[in-house]
Formats: sequence, C-alpha cells, structure tokens
Amino acid sequence: MKKQRRSIVLLTVINIFLVIGSAGVAAPASVRVATFDVDVTPPVGSAMAYDPVKRVDELTLRCRGVVLLGSDKPVVLCAVDWIGIGNGGQDAFREALAGAAGTTPDRVAVHTLHQHDAPGCDFAAEQILRELGVQKLGRFEGAFQRQVLQRAADAVTESLASAQVATHYGWGVGEVQKVASNRRILGADGNVSATRWTATKDPALQAAPEGTIDPQLTLLSFWNNDQPIAALSYYACHPQSYYRMGIPSPDFPGIARFIRGQAVPQALHVHFNGAGGNIGAGKYNDGAKENRMRLAIRLADGMQRAWETTKKHSLTVDDLGWQTVPVNLPVAEHLNEAKLIESIKAESSETDSVGAARKLAWLRRCKTGQTIHIGCLRVGQARVLHMPGELFVEYQLAAKAMRPDLHVTMAAYGDYGPGYIGTTVAYGEGGYETSPRASSVAPGVEPVLTVAVRQLLKADRTAE
Repeated sequence: MKKQRRSIVLLTVINIFLVIGSAGVAAPASVRVATFDVDVTPPVGSAMAYDPVKRVDELTLRCRGVVLLGSDKPVVLCAVDWIGIGNGGQDAFREALAGAAGTTPDRVAVHTLHQHDAPGCDFAAEQILRELGVQKLGRFEGAFQRQVLQRAADAVTESLASAQVATHYGWGVGEVQKVASNRRILGADGNVSATRWTATKDPALQAAPEGTIDPQLTLLSFWNNDQPIAALSYYACHPQSYYRMGIPSPDFPGIARFIRGQAVPQALHVHFNGAGGNIGAGKYNDGAKENRMRLAIRLADGMQRAWETTKKHSLTVDDLGWQTVPVNLPVAEHLNEAKLIESIKAESSETDSVGAARKLAWLRRCKTGQTIHIGCLRVGQARVLHMPGELFVEYQLAAKAMRPDLHVTMAAYGDYGPGYIGTTVAYGEGGYETSPRASSVAPGVEPVLTVAVRQLLKADRTAE
C-alpha cells in the first residue's frame, strides 16, 4: 500500500508539471556557464610572430574562454595567447567554435592578448602566399593553427556537459600601478616626436608623463552562489616585457593570470587585452629580464584589487544578452592591390611578405563588402564591448564616458586584419601606430566605430 501511495503521489506531481507546462508557464531557466582551456604552445621548429621556436619553457600559451548559456543561443568568449588572429583566421575560429557550441558565428568573440613570442593566424593571408608561390610562409603557415582550432572546438563541445548554473555575476575594479604608459610622445607642435616602445632605455622618454591611459582593470565574474566559476579580466596595455627569445611566452599578463589562478583555483581566469594599441609598459620597462616578473606582480595586484572590490548581483536569463552591429571600416588609401602583390612576390624578407599578405587579405575582404561585427555582452548592469584590431585607448575611455550609469569595459585585439586603429586626430599627428606600415584603415574609422559603440550602449538617449 505504501508503495502504491508513493506511486500515486509521483504521478500526481508529474501531472501537475505537465499541466503547468501546457498552460505556458515554466519554471524560470537559469544561466549556465561552461569553461574551456586549451594548451596552444607551438612545438619546437614552428614559426612564431618573428622567430621559430627554439625550445619550450615551463610557461605555456593558453586558449581560454567561456560559453554563456541562457534563453537565447549560446555566446562564446575566447582569449588566445597569440599575437593576432585575423581575416580568414577569425572566420575559421568563430565558425568552428560556433559549431562546437551550437550557436552562430556572430555570437562568438575571439581575441588575442598580442604577445610577441607567440604565433599568429590568418588563413586568408596564407592562401595568398601559397597562390603567389612564396616559400616562406612564416607565422601564416597554418598547420599547427588548424590543430589548435580543432582542439579548441573539441574543448568547447566537451565543456557543455559540465556547464554550471550561475546564480550571480560579480563586478570589480582595481587600479593597476606603474605598468601602462602612452607610447606616443607629442612635441611642442602637437605631433608625435618620439615613440616610447614597450621596452624603453631612453631616460628622457621614461621620465615623460604616463600620458593618456586607462589605469583601471575591470573584472567580470560568474558565481554559483558562493563558488566562483570564471573570472574575466580586462586591461589595456601592450603585453611585452621582452621578446624575440625563440621561447613561447604569455609574458607578464599570462604570469599575472597564473598568479590569480593559484590564489582562486576554483575559477577559470581569462584575461583580455583592452584598447591598448597606443599603450605599453615603456615608462616602467627598459627591457631588463627582471621586469617581466615586476610587471606581472603589479598587474596581478590590480587583478586582486578588482577581486576584493567585487560586488555580486543575482543573475537570471533576462540579465544576459548579446548584440552585434556589422560595420564596414574605411580602407587606408595607401593600400594598393598591385603594389602589395609585387611586394609579396619580391620576397625581400619574410616579414615584408607576410605583412603584405595580411594587408592584401584585408583589402580584398573590404572590397567584397565583408563586415566586422562589433559585439556587446550584457550581464546585468555590466557591458563588455568586443572590438577589432590594435585599438587606441581613447575608444575605451569614450565608451565608458557614454554610459557612466553602467559598468562598461572593452576587449580589443579581435579581428587583427585592420592592424592599428587610431583616432581621427591621431592620423594627423604622425607616429608609428598610424603609419602606412602599421594601420590599414583610414582616419574616418573613428566615427564608424563610435556610432556602432553608441548604438550598442544605447548612449544616445534621444534615439531610444
């Protein structure tokens, strides 16, 4: 009799849920967060940005990220310890991760941290080099990159089975001291008089003020009640302390990430480079090897400050959103297809050939009308903008100023195709970052990006 009564009760409960479901009322769904982490360290002999790998150290390069699962299709956020993933490389990564997560490519953001002792990826540039008979493909020889792409896709798929319910999100801010400084030193005439590279030995350049930077490191975290699931940090600065060692290295941001991972091992720590195109560590770094750890500890201290100031907020599926705006970035006038092909065929140097191939890939994409998607993640009162290229810090500061009522941050170094992206005024000031060698977009790029960011943040109140 007891067993019979239990069966009746169970059937009654099931019927109640069926009735509720048929009435269109369901129990509220929860946000779930899956994490993935893949070793993307190139083997000995393979090409990095500037040199082949001589040996592999104890520091590995990582491809890390999260899959956010809510009421809409999944969102994938990925950060890679490579110098850049652009053009055809971006297409391939986003398509593969989208397929692995069961979503669409426009809901996938792939960024690099821009370390220089690391590989690059551009399958469109690789194809151009092969078609033109270039023998030395350098960083664009894509065999290893395709292996990584498959491993990353497999990791994303596997992560979904262990996705955790995220009951809360957290937001924290920490100031980073004595790391970032502006690279562009302006003279009395308002033009760039010197570049303060990421390793600067000139005492006069080191003594110059920090200039325009964003000293804030922002931290977006996801929690299952009191248990952290993932911590996503954002800070705008070139990541180099020293390089061209032939040893793959995540440099000081990767070490800082490791330090915080050891302090909070329950969570996966994912770091994104903000709009650091015109920002480096040159004021505080003369290239001495000891400075790598000094910079890492300072950055880790900023991460810790952000963690300690984190305030948690309840999270529901209604708090999670993703929106994109497709943009056509104006092409730099100096890009000429015939001249780029001539430069590639000349093979004067491996660096010149691969650089010209990347620019040609970018030019052809723009000519065919292919757009770049500017993305914005909404998590409660937090907004994360996902941007292309080596973006100037002014874009990040402007975005924050648009919505002071929200928690706004930015990840740059998305599609690496356009190279450096300066402000309109910067193209008239001279300097390396806005030179034909470095930037493949025109000065009119600023209003295009500003309109897109404003639309995503809905900063123009009159337009709402």
